Amino acid sequence: MSSTSNSSAATFSGLVDLAAAGLGGQALGDSDDFFAGADNLLQAGRAIFVEGKFTDRGKWMDGWESRRKRTSAGETAHDWCVLALGAPGEVVGFDIDTQHFVGNHPSFASVDGLWAPDAAAGTAAVSALLAREGWVALLEQSPLRPDAQNLFAAAPRGPVSHLRLNIFPDGGVARFRAFGRVHPRWDAAPELDEETRVHVAPALRDLAALTNGGLTLACSDAFFGPMNNLLLPGRPADMGGGWETRRRRGPGYDWIIVKLGARGAPAVIEVDTRHFKGNFPDRCSLEGIDAPAGARITDLVGAEAWRQLVPEAKLRADARHFFSVVAGPAASSITHVRLNIFPDGGVARLRVWGRRDV
Repeated sequence: MSSTSNSSAATFSGLVDLAAAGLGGQALGDSDDFFAGADNLLQAGRAIFVEGKFTDRGKWMDGWESRRKRTSAGETAHDWCVLALGAPGEVVGFDIDTQHFVGNHPSFASVDGLWAPDAAAGTAAVSALLAREGWVALLEQSPLRPDAQNLFAAAPRGPVSHLRLNIFPDGGVARFRAFGRVHPRWDAAPELDEETRVHVAPALRDLAALTNGGLTLACSDAFFGPMNNLLLPGRPADMGGGWETRRRRGPGYDWIIVKLGARGAPAVIEVDTRHFKGNFPDRCSLEGIDAPAGARITDLVGAEAWRQLVPEAKLRADARHFFSVVAGPAASSITHVRLNIFPDGGVARLRVWGRRDV
């Protein structure tokens, strides 16, 4: 486990938070959310506390908080929340963060998982999901500490699409993270917006997308925005939703290496500088490499086998840029890409549209 440069939160290195709201994760329903809604569980960053802020139901809290349990006949003896993962996958570890919940945190928690990727979306689906067979225990009932990140390893149960967080008997949880490896569904055609359809053929897939198993491995700097923001679905709501480096005060340039979700041949590269206006890179280039399985990051950084996919090109502020990869050796199958930005700045999204090797 490690902590990122722009956050004090501990995390599971090399894994994706499959439940993150930014990835499309949703809180579908819960047994009780009297004090604070379960949607807060999946928000980015750690929770905040506002002294003296109250609602008509009590103290305002940045998290999910149920009322004090007063069990009657026929009622469950604990509270629960059902979550749809933003990207189905195999969960490796959990962070059940009770930050700011002191005296009102749950004593214990457990997590169950279900593989139901084709289940109906929305809160109306909760009853049907709970009634399904196939729920498996990913985390047995475990004690929680107050005002702390509670990190647990998940039992290896294969891929899941939904989670049920159980808290015993009641209380508040600030954030919930389900770290793991994405289980891509390449048969599902992406929904392309009008601008993308002009440049990208329907048969192409974004080989770099987090939802397709892509993952950022290393970068020169990520002072203002974390690496994996670059591969999130959609376009960011603001400048904080991209990858941004600090201002370079010496020679050189910034770069980021991405492991593709699958080996494949790139056809179109998209570099989006949305919201970056006074701090977008002046230029960019992109390289690719076909690396052997298990290649170490240190070997990739200094490898001589990188080949140019996009030559150095000017970028515009707050704009989408589409670059065609010219047919030839450069367009053959690769496993990783390296985006270079000159000299520094922020990029909202990187897409590597291509054909996956079968």
